[in-house]
Amino acid sequence: MIGGSIPSDMCGHRSTRESDDVGRVRVRRRPLLAAAGGATSLAVGGCLGSGSGAGSDAPAAVTIPEGATCDVCGMTIRQHPGPTTQIFYAEQRPGGHDNPARFDSTWEAYRYAFERADRGWAEVAFYVTDYAAVDYAVFEDGDDLLVTRHHRASAFAPASEVTYVVDSDVKGTMGRDLIAFGDRDEAEAFRSEHGGSLTAHDGVTAETVAGLGR
Repeated sequence: MIGGSIPSDMCGHRSTRESDDVGRVRVRRRPLLAAAGGATSLAVGGCLGSGSGAGSDAPAAVTIPEGATCDVCGMTIRQHPGPTTQIFYAEQRPGGHDNPARFDSTWEAYRYAFERADRGWAEVAFYVTDYAAVDYAVFEDGDDLLVTRHHRASAFAPASEVTYVVDSDVKGTMGRDLIAFGDRDEAEAFRSEHGGSLTAHDGVTAETVAGLGR
């Protein structure tokens, strides 16, 4: 695990839509284009199945409950920074609770999804934190540069509709991660500032995931 709960002395930049965490160093406000619903959508098919989008019959994203733990590492999601992910399945359920499966990092969610796909689990919806939809902060924690956590339902977008920045110098709870933006221009700006590469949902492979984390 990298970092812990965000220190209490960080400045409080808050959004009327999403402000679960606050940070110091720098805060990026959502551009007017994204706030007005002008985000670029990538119409790509997910390698993990049709559930990677959010069709009319798909369950909506939910707010991550207080005390909810990651279905891979077991850490309490809302106590730590970084991207959040949730996956709904058709007939199966994660251990110990109802759908969706939930995660404190994006790369862990993909690892879980790949493993469940091999077992024949049918995915019906795959949501990731959309950093183009929130006022997020990038902040220092020791030698690490971390990004804030956002747990409300409004912070999530279908995985098939985002552009990921992969392996930048900004980390999540579980190290190097995929940081998602529903607006490709914002993803490109984030990459320009923090490094990494861009990919869409169908470009994420087991090899991609294996190269992330600590």
